[in-house]
Amino acid sequence: MIRVLLAEDQGMMRGALALLLGLEDDIEVVAQVASGDEVVPAALDARPDVALLDIEMPGRNGLDAAAELRRRVPSCRVLILTTFGRPGYLRRAMEAGADGFLVKDGPVEELAGAIRRVLRGERVIDPALAAAALGTGPSPLTDRERDVLAAAADGSTIADIAARLHLSESTVRNYLSSSIGKTGTRNRIEAARLARHNGWL
Repeated sequence: MIRVLLAEDQGMMRGALALLLGLEDDIEVVAQVASGDEVVPAALDARPDVALLDIEMPGRNGLDAAAELRRRVPSCRVLILTTFGRPGYLRRAMEAGADGFLVKDGPVEELAGAIRRVLRGERVIDPALAAAALGTGPSPLTDRERDVLAAAADGSTIADIAARLHLSESTVRNYLSSSIGKTGTRNRIEAARLARHNGWL
């Protein structure tokens, strides 16, 4: 039996995936969690063969959880399953050590097949997303520019962002200006929107 850990914050989706995967003769869902913070402790306890991770979850996101999981439970394969098929997410998932990346609108048979394939050592990537990622290229933003732009995305003032990130207001302005220039946008709202669309935030 292939032992699977399922990390998905939406209860109905998590339950449906567990039910559908449980119908497969060779797959058993041995752990289910609703937040990224629970992934590694659950994996250490259940020792799954494959971890199926959403990206956007409460606490730690699925990409950060994948990176820690690869360090702490290296025998566990990681398959990202997300609604958000963004090129930047794919690139970051591969950098985190994920073995596969699929979007949720595919058929469940494809998911079961992908679980079997990553367990065999294959890399499984949604083909349309792979093509888009090659066309988009890597994020032009530094880690600090990304942090500042993410903090600005909700409309926070320069002073609020500076206080939250423990930076001076002039440093925040510089990072935002640089981010706007690198993304070729007109303002920080457009820069944040583009960066989020590409999966850079």
